[in-house]
Amino acid sequence: MAKSLIIVESPAKARTIKRFLDDSYQVSASMGHVRDLPRSQFGVDIEKGFEPKYITIRGKGPVLQELRQKAKKAANIYLAADPDREGEAIAWHLSKALKINENTRCRIEFNEITQKAILNSLKKPRRIDINRVNAQQARRILDRLVGYNLSPLLWQKVRKGLSAGRVQSVALRLICEREREITAFIPEEYWSLNAHLKEPQSEDIFTAIFYGAGKEKVELKTEIETNRIVEQLQGCDFHVDKVSRKVRKRNPPQPFTTSSLQQEASQKLGFSVRKTMSLAQQLYEGLDLGKEGTVGLVTYIRTDSTRLSTLAREEAKTYIEKELGPQFWAGQKATPGKRGKVQDAHEAIRPTDARRTPEVVGPFLKRDQLRLYQLIWRRFIASQMSPARYNTLSVDIKAGGYLFRASGSTLLFPGFMKIYIEEEGKAQEKDKTLPKLVEGQRLILKELEPKQHFTQPPPRYSEATLVKILEEQGIGRPSTYAPTVSTILQRGYVILENRRFAPTELGFIVTDLLIEFFPGIIDPEFTANMENHLDSIEEGKSDWRQIIADFYQPFAAELEQAKEKMTEVAIKDEVTDEICEICGRNLIVKHGRFGKFLACPGFPQCRFTKPILEEIGVKCPQCGGELVVRRGRKGRGRKFYGCSNYPKCKFILWDKPLAKKCPQCSSLLVEKRPRGKEPYYACSNKECEYRESIQEDDLDKNQ
Repeated sequence: MAKSLIIVESPAKARTIKRFLDDSYQVSASMGHVRDLPRSQFGVDIEKGFEPKYITIRGKGPVLQELRQKAKKAANIYLAADPDREGEAIAWHLSKALKINENTRCRIEFNEITQKAILNSLKKPRRIDINRVNAQQARRILDRLVGYNLSPLLWQKVRKGLSAGRVQSVALRLICEREREITAFIPEEYWSLNAHLKEPQSEDIFTAIFYGAGKEKVELKTEIETNRIVEQLQGCDFHVDKVSRKVRKRNPPQPFTTSSLQQEASQKLGFSVRKTMSLAQQLYEGLDLGKEGTVGLVTYIRTDSTRLSTLAREEAKTYIEKELGPQFWAGQKATPGKRGKVQDAHEAIRPTDARRTPEVVGPFLKRDQLRLYQLIWRRFIASQMSPARYNTLSVDIKAGGYLFRASGSTLLFPGFMKIYIEEEGKAQEKDKTLPKLVEGQRLILKELEPKQHFTQPPPRYSEATLVKILEEQGIGRPSTYAPTVSTILQRGYVILENRRFAPTELGFIVTDLLIEFFPGIIDPEFTANMENHLDSIEEGKSDWRQIIADFYQPFAAELEQAKEKMTEVAIKDEVTDEICEICGRNLIVKHGRFGKFLACPGFPQCRFTKPILEEIGVKCPQCGGELVVRRGRKGRGRKFYGCSNYPKCKFILWDKPLAKKCPQCSSLLVEKRPRGKEPYYACSNKECEYRESIQEDDLDKNQ
């Protein structure tokens, strides 16, 4: 009896699906795309309406041959690529390669890899959605038109090996503009004035913050005006003028979308966008849970929707009421927050079964797989829980015609916070208690504390904040953010310093050239509008060839002008006094994806390189050499601290050492920064348990 053939992208996905089906089905993997535009050619015929030329991807010939042989014998063929535009395009390319009639109901899709979802999808196969395919084709051709025209121009005018793209160039522009904001920033002085007060019958001191004169807010700009107010307050009576008590709610977060998962995993777990998506893909495709077999643990990971199915909500309700209590369930359908245009093709990212708690699956998952699954599971459960409630207290305190304010809050009911606390909101969770003050009550002033401050420049983008701004401005799609970040790092346009993006000279040069000659392509609004056009193609409202034609006509004119008027840019290497140990040349400073390093100018004949050692002012306790910042060779290069005399001295520390010793055992003290907790100083000697809190001034210096 002929079997039905199901084709998915990956072997892992194939193994998981095979478990749910009987012997009348066989499941094979296409290993991703089987056809694409050629890498060595332009591959788009502009004169024939931007007709793409697709070829079999190198190395996919044997895969396609095997699929063709199986397809000839199959009773039915089902194309089960991911349920998005790219998955639709993969299915379409497979249908062309396997010569499946375009009217055949061969396309199945599912939002989660569970037995129920797979069996349901097989009951309702559909035709391939050509509008989705055209939207993906349009994106691919647009990227080819930009990349294969701009990149050679940059090679000619700046340096070989560079690239430009619709999304990556806009992301780079945002990073460069932020850096220029920081450089141009002029700090402004301002002051604060705190009154440390207590009740007459108590020794407990609380703090009130200067607000203004009467009910009018006054900004303290200088030391002179601050000291004048301090003098006027000398000998004045402080009394409680007004007490306000309220109950404040804090609503639970929505379940994860792709971009919010990328952001939270970066902030909470320290994962790169690429690592997050790789781990999430593993959780989606399925992992071995022992006796239960291989199971898909989370729903589809590329989504911009916070929608949840009724079944998922019921599962969450059952868990919450049983394990936490009925009072922790929200009791109503959560309403998604207001967001921009949402495709809403899939549910939010959630566990496929709420009963698979992190504790249940933990023994079968690798450490980082479990950490990400736990984040997804807890966020999903928390999204269906009751709001947290706080008792808040606001007190107006008057003295000498001036107004001070103190506020406090205590947690009344934890609600969703029993399960999950968002990284961005952690500062709001700490209880801040005030004494039971009443209106008219007299207070005793212990101290007036004036303090000088300066405004701070905007921070550089981290991966999380870059993803956030790209999403907010509608630039690209969450699935494109990981390759975008990787590309601008690999090209040397940016480097990572303290997990934040800093543009290199090359990044500035490329950005400025693109702004000058291609203002449309590198404009965030233009790029966001193009995403809307692609959505319109998918909805069947726009013709993909016309969208590309409207883009290409002005772009081609700009390209011709740039070829004529763009001058060549010579990037001079920074020559150092360090000598190449192989050929004797003076080493030059180069930029890599993990920062600056020294290299021989004789490359490629001489490939000598040497790290630039960043001294931290601390002596090595073993040999007296300087301790320097180093990075590991794997992954993103984890920072550690080692001796400059390596390899003769192999002393290392993973935490930042201080130039002072432990008072108990005289080992070096190090700065500990546990994720989600207050930093502190501790002894580097594992057998010594000494630790001390970090003062606020010290913390500011160490940032």
